[in-house]
Amino acid sequence: MGNWVVNHWFSVLFLAVWLGLNVFLFVDAFLKYETADRYYYTRKILGSTLACARASALCLNFNSMLILLPVCRSLLSFLRGTCSFCSRTLRKQLDHNLTFHKLVAYMICLHTAIHIIAHLFNFDRYSRSRQATDGSLVSILSSLSHDETKGGSWLNPIQFRNMTVEYVTFTSIAGLTGVIMTIALILMVTSATEFIRRSYFEVFWYTHHLFIFYILGLGIHGIGGIVRGQTEESINEGHPHKCAEYFEMWDDHDCRCRRPEFEGQPPESWKWILAPVILYICERILRFYRSQQKVVITKVVMHPSKVLELQMNKRGFSMEVGQYIFVNCPSISPLEWHPFTLTSAPEEDFFSIHIRAAGDWTENLIRAFEQQYSPIPRIEVDGPFGTANEDVFQYEVAVLVGAGIGVTPFASILKSIWYKFQCADHNLKTKKIYFYWICRETGAFSWFNDLLTSLEQEMEELGKVGFLNYRLFLTGWDSNIVGHAALNFDKATDILTGLKQKTSFGRPMWDNEFSTIATSHPKSVVGVFLCGPQTLAKSLRKCCHRYSSLDPRKVQFYFNKENF
Repeated sequence: MGNWVVNHWFSVLFLAVWLGLNVFLFVDAFLKYETADRYYYTRKILGSTLACARASALCLNFNSMLILLPVCRSLLSFLRGTCSFCSRTLRKQLDHNLTFHKLVAYMICLHTAIHIIAHLFNFDRYSRSRQATDGSLVSILSSLSHDETKGGSWLNPIQFRNMTVEYVTFTSIAGLTGVIMTIALILMVTSATEFIRRSYFEVFWYTHHLFIFYILGLGIHGIGGIVRGQTEESINEGHPHKCAEYFEMWDDHDCRCRRPEFEGQPPESWKWILAPVILYICERILRFYRSQQKVVITKVVMHPSKVLELQMNKRGFSMEVGQYIFVNCPSISPLEWHPFTLTSAPEEDFFSIHIRAAGDWTENLIRAFEQQYSPIPRIEVDGPFGTANEDVFQYEVAVLVGAGIGVTPFASILKSIWYKFQCADHNLKTKKIYFYWICRETGAFSWFNDLLTSLEQEMEELGKVGFLNYRLFLTGWDSNIVGHAALNFDKATDILTGLKQKTSFGRPMWDNEFSTIATSHPKSVVGVFLCGPQTLAKSLRKCCHRYSSLDPRKVQFYFNKENF
């Protein structure tokens, strides 16, 4: 627990502040509407559900203001660049942008549910008070005229006794926009589940753009002022606490208490979301301009296991290790953009990506490039964008863990190391790299086989054999493969990959690996970088906490995971 606090104290503090603001805004708004004289008569009809609806609405505005900021990728990349000299703790918060985006979305769902349930009670009470004929205060308040030209000042949005709640819902701006926003929110949240995003990315991509209807609906939701309060002038003429009991005498000329007048509250949601929306629009304009710049495909390589490598050039393109880009192929889908990690090094005169067939879009793209007698499809590129992997050279010791195609960001890092050694870069802070590559099939190792071979030779020539310690793990194997490898174990190179490092069968024993690293580097700061599934992330995160020392002068493990 102590190690966890050491590694995550800033995240915990940030979330505590965010949650605290939500609680403060909800309680403050609830007390305001529960005690304010302006809403005394409104409470007589609605009770405490008025305060619940308004308090949740304020929290919805607050979180809707935040929801777009974590997905402003250009802004985050800019902040990452400007924070290059900030502490590691501050920079790492930028890597949790999507996690915070999801938390804000869950909070929006929570307050949406509270808001809807409260208004269901409100409209039921509006309906029952409009049906009342007993001459009570609520029946008098509900029968106030809606005809503003005749001096009427209504409080109940249900004008007639035969008017249904459904009619008011679908004919009022607040009701109609509320239904549209709720449907959009449900579709966005349900399509953003891990299974949908991994298996049907297109569904997630298109439904998530319903946020446009959500934002527009939120901006105009308050127009019409269904929830109304007594005007300031009317309160001065007859305070509700004194005049409520004389409601039967409101129309008498001898009575000091006059019939109260009401007005709707002006819409406020647009004030909350205006600045983030403008920022997001600027972000989209920048990304659109950047994506329209011409991309030249210089080389196409088909690797085993249905993996396509594209090498490209683009004027003004500049990258760092571990960054990613968004790729669009207009001939397949003009609207879909998919993220891919860059596998080239900043020192190379091109940038490259490796694309594995993992869905309709990627399969169609690979099929388009496989057609020999057809023109090469046009590609549009947006980016690059920063990730946690950019900080790899800020650590004395780096542990790189790639699962399958998740090796791509580390290919960029390893290539950059090769170039740094070629140029005798003495500014390299990193002294040791542990690289783990976990694959299901042997063909996957050929994607970057040449790179690992070159690194082996380079390390030997420079006398730095111990700088890179890499391990290859094969999880999809049978007795034939194991038997073949055992018969050829004495050979200088691995029978499966041709490398000097032998392939291991099964998965790494992470406790043993971390224990060895902690023993070998007792006073080092170790950066652990992962590009792989969530289950593996949980195991590595636990190991980082378990093997980090509470003493800041001793070994510390910092976990980093690539998030798109």
